[in-house]
Amino acid sequence: MPISHDDPSHASGVTLKRLPLRKAAVLFIVVVCLCLCGLLYLQLEQSRRHDLAVAEAASSNLTRAMAQQAEDTFMKADLVLTSLADWIQVDGFAPAQVPRLQKTFARRVQTLSQLHGIFLFDQKGQWVVTSFEDLPRGPGVADRDYFLFHQQNVSSLAHIGPAIRSRVNGEWIIPVSKRVNDKDGHFQGVLLAGIKMSYFDQFFKSFSIDDDGSIFLALTDGTLLARRPFVESQIGQSLANGEIFSKYLAGSMSGNAMIGSVLDGTVRLHGYRQLDAYPLVVSAASSRDSILKGWYDTAFKSSVIVALVVLGVGLFGWVFVRQVRLGERVEKDLRKAKEALKLIATHDSLTGLANRRLFEQALDLEFGRGIRQSSSLSLIMLDIDYFKRYNDAYGHVAGDHCLAEVARVVKSCCHRTTDLAVRYGGEEFAVLLPNTDIHGAMVIAEQIRRSVMNCNINHSGAPSGYVTVSLGCYAFVPTRLDSTEVFIERADAALYQAKHSGRNRSAVLSMDGSVGELMRSDR
Repeated sequence: MPISHDDPSHASGVTLKRLPLRKAAVLFIVVVCLCLCGLLYLQLEQSRRHDLAVAEAASSNLTRAMAQQAEDTFMKADLVLTSLADWIQVDGFAPAQVPRLQKTFARRVQTLSQLHGIFLFDQKGQWVVTSFEDLPRGPGVADRDYFLFHQQNVSSLAHIGPAIRSRVNGEWIIPVSKRVNDKDGHFQGVLLAGIKMSYFDQFFKSFSIDDDGSIFLALTDGTLLARRPFVESQIGQSLANGEIFSKYLAGSMSGNAMIGSVLDGTVRLHGYRQLDAYPLVVSAASSRDSILKGWYDTAFKSSVIVALVVLGVGLFGWVFVRQVRLGERVEKDLRKAKEALKLIATHDSLTGLANRRLFEQALDLEFGRGIRQSSSLSLIMLDIDYFKRYNDAYGHVAGDHCLAEVARVVKSCCHRTTDLAVRYGGEEFAVLLPNTDIHGAMVIAEQIRRSVMNCNINHSGAPSGYVTVSLGCYAFVPTRLDSTEVFIERADAALYQAKHSGRNRSAVLSMDGSVGELMRSDR
């Protein structure tokens, strides 16, 4: 099929591209929705970080206050034990001193509300004197950890041990103890101050935390001393495997961390601090869900609003894209209809070859190109021999089939896209060959003639018994003094000469207008 010679895009060498409106609309809608979601994410993330930062600041302040209170509590008990230990080391604890010591112990306990009691044990762990009026009966405390510690260590510093139940009344206490030596520095016993577990429980309750929050006091080895909420079975458990002790305290004595509890699995924001004066760690934690409760509400409402907006944009975009698609479909149908009308206007409906209108347009175009480029232009005119006899013998329907078959042969011999096969009128055809001299035109003409003969279309009215064609060829290099009409007339003159010389042959018209060599190949 030759290219369309009247396509303005080909004439100008510019290919016009249509803006893909539907794709652009879809992309725009997607970008808008992504931007809305992105802005929502940034706003919510900023709000979440702000809420966590406020919670971290509150947690740090709370742990600082707890650490100071805990340090003061244990320091007061430590000072009491230190003064009593110095006195006992000088005066001893002979039976004559016991009443005096008991009264002194009782006064100290009355002075400090956090104290459960003060106790003195001899080097065998037996009760010597207590802040209580009645001396307890029992096996003593030789099996207690704090007693064994002082028995084996000469340090005079206060020792804080794991929480225990008092053997006096069964109350939970945190033991603070000191080693008692004689004048020569030999082990003589242990002086113990028991701090009430209930004191820390009341202290912890003075701080406002959520229902899932927690506060605890522990030794630096992770042993839990006191906790809110109080769960008796958890007292004495080890928190050493928790991240605060295994990870964070190793890098800093204080800080904040969002971690899951090893006791109940709840994720909390922990503020932690290790005391400077004693081997203790305090921590206050608020549950992550409680910290972010307001944020969750805001996030839900904002997400619903943005989702509705995105849905609205999506619905609008869907309607818009449907309208665009419908418009494109209508435009495509119109384009197809235009192309069909153009094909009808420029091509013969029976043979599918170009008609005279397209031939004239192409001839003008190639004529001008030949003038500009000084290139040769050839034209072959051909006619079916004795076609009227064919119609009379076989009918017009068969004649139409014959025309279509000859047109197919002519078209098949046009090998280049610039070659144009034309139904010139009736049983007459033309082949326009740009940039082709007379020798090339004769080669194509003979190829057409032989191909028609090889179709073996029966024709009782022809001398050969088969359908044949006669062809006339003309070629020249056009100038501005030449005309297309003369060009066609000379090719037509060559055709007339071929028919006049016996048909089924090709004739050439020389450039001076005289008929040249006739060519024929009989079967």
